[in-house]
Amino acid sequence: MKERLGVYICHCGGNISDYVDVEKVRAAVEHEQGVVIAKTTMFACSDTNQTDMVQDIHEHNLDGVIVASCSPKLHLTTFRNVTERGDLNKYTYVHANIREQASWAHSDDKLGATEKAIRLVKAAIAKSRYADPLFPNQFEAEKTIAVIGGGIAGMKAALSLAEKNSNVILIEKENRLGGHTAEWGSLFLTDEKGFELTARIESDLRKYNNVTILTGAEVTDTKGSIGNFELKIRRRPQKEDDPMGIIELHVGSIVVATGYDHYLPKQGEYGFGTSEVVITLPEFKQLVDKSAGKSLDFNGKKINNIAYVYCVGSRQSEGENTYCSRFCCTSVIHTAIEAKKKFKGIQNIHLTRGIRTYGKQELLYAESLQMGDLYLQFDEHNLPEIRTEGKKTVVTVKDILSAGKEMEMEVDLVVLVTGMVPRADQSIGTMLKLPKGRDRFFNEIHMKLRPVETVIDGVTIAGTCQGPKNISESVNSALSAATKSFSYISKGTLETEPIIAEIDEDICSWCDKCSNACPFDAIQQIEIGGKKVASVNPMVCKGCGMCAPVCPVDAINLIGYTSEEMMSMIDALA
Repeated sequence: MKERLGVYICHCGGNISDYVDVEKVRAAVEHEQGVVIAKTTMFACSDTNQTDMVQDIHEHNLDGVIVASCSPKLHLTTFRNVTERGDLNKYTYVHANIREQASWAHSDDKLGATEKAIRLVKAAIAKSRYADPLFPNQFEAEKTIAVIGGGIAGMKAALSLAEKNSNVILIEKENRLGGHTAEWGSLFLTDEKGFELTARIESDLRKYNNVTILTGAEVTDTKGSIGNFELKIRRRPQKEDDPMGIIELHVGSIVVATGYDHYLPKQGEYGFGTSEVVITLPEFKQLVDKSAGKSLDFNGKKINNIAYVYCVGSRQSEGENTYCSRFCCTSVIHTAIEAKKKFKGIQNIHLTRGIRTYGKQELLYAESLQMGDLYLQFDEHNLPEIRTEGKKTVVTVKDILSAGKEMEMEVDLVVLVTGMVPRADQSIGTMLKLPKGRDRFFNEIHMKLRPVETVIDGVTIAGTCQGPKNISESVNSALSAATKSFSYISKGTLETEPIIAEIDEDICSWCDKCSNACPFDAIQQIEIGGKKVASVNPMVCKGCGMCAPVCPVDAINLIGYTSEEMMSMIDALA
C-alpha cells in the first residue's frame, strides 16, 4: 500500500473553479491517509506545473500521483508521462475527472458540485493506495501494412509508407486505381486533370519494389489483431483465362481508405429521373470535360443557361444527411467557370443555401462573381421548383437576398449539386468492427487528439471514408494515417496496454457469457487439461470491463481495477 501520495487539483482556467470550490476540495483531502502534498493549480497540464510535479515527486519521495482535472481522454497520457519523468511507474497514476463529472454536470449547484468533487478525489486517492506497478505487454509484429482502397487517399498512404521502406499491399476493389478522382476533369488550383494526377501517383508507386498492388481484389474476411492481422482476398481474373484467386495475407497494420459514394437523388427530386435536362454534378463535370467545340451541347441541344441547385443530399435538417459535404461548392463553381471559359454563351445561375468556399477556395467564388455569374439564395423550407412546360424548363425560387422575392427563369440545363454519402458497401467496417458516427462515416477516437486512429488497435482511417473532405484534406489524413500505422509496427515489436481482463482458469467453467458481452471479440474458448475455459487475447482486449460483471462465478479480474481497488473507491464515495 502506498504511503506518500501527491494530489493536484486543477482550476482549468475557471472551467472547474467557477463551479467547484477547489480550495475546499484541497482542504478536504490533504489529511487523507497517505497524502503528503495537496496543491491547487490554474492549469495542471501546463509545462510549468508538469515540471513542478516532477520536482515534487523527487523532493517529497512520492510513490503515487493523483490529478483532479478534466477528462482522462484529454490528459491521462500527459500525466502518466509526468509520473514516468519522476521515475514512477506510469500505471500507478490515478486520474479524477471533476470537470465533466462535477463542475460541468452541476454548474447550477456549486455546493453540490464541490461535495461530489471531494468524493471523486477521495475515491481516486483510495484507488492509488492499492495501485500496483504494471508493464506493457510486448509482442512481435508483422512489418507489412495493408491499405484497403486505391483512391487518392489510399494511393498517397501507400506511397508514404513505401517511402518509409515499409512493405505495402494496396488493395483496390475496382480494376483500376484512382477512385472518384480519376473520373474528374481539371482540379482547382492546379487545373491538372484528375486522371493525370492519379496516373502520376500510380507511376510513382510502381517504382517501389516494396509495394504490391492488387486491383480487382476484395477483402472477404479478416482475423487477428494489431501486429498479426490475417486478410483473405478474393481477386477477380486479370486475364481472360485466369481463374478466380484467393489470396491470404498477414499484415501488422491496416489503413482503411474505402472512400465515399455520390449522393443519388431520389426519383422526382428536383425533376431527377423525370426530366431529361436534370443531371447531377458528377455527370456535369464529365460533360464539360469531354465536350469539344465552341458550344456546350447536351442531348442534341445547345446549352446556354444553366441552373445549379446546391446542397442536394446534404444539410438536410429532417433527412439522414445533416452534414455539409464540404467540397461541392468549390467543385461546382470551378466547373461552372471552366464551362464559361470553354464555351460561348454560357450563363451560370447558382441557387445556393449559402456559399461555403473556405480558405483559398474563396478566390474561386470571387472569380465567379467577377465573370458575371448570378447567385440567388433559398432556405430549406422554400426549395426551388423545377417544371417542364413542353420543350421549356422553368426554375422558380424565392431569393432570400432579395427579401424573399419570387424569381422565375427559363434554363437549358439543371445541375443538382450532390454531396458525399458513406459507401453503400460497409463490409470492411463490419469485418473490422469499425464504429460509425451519426453521419454513418467511420469514426476516429478523437477529432483533435487522435484524428486517424480507431478503437481497433492497428487500424487507421484515411480520406473520405471518415467524412466529407476535398483532395488536399484527404491527402493530409492519408499521410497521417500512414505515419500512425507505420509507428505501430516499424520496430518489429509492439506494446499494448496492460490493463486487460484476466481469467482465473481454476474457477472458469466456460459458460460463454463473457464472450457474448465482449464488443471486441477478445475472448475465445480454449481447452486446458480436458477442461473448457475462457481465454483473453491481450492484443485485442481493451480493458473495458464488460465481461467481468456478467461472469456468474467471478472468474474475471480486470488488471488495474482489482476488487480491492474498486471496493476502496466505493467506500470512499459512500
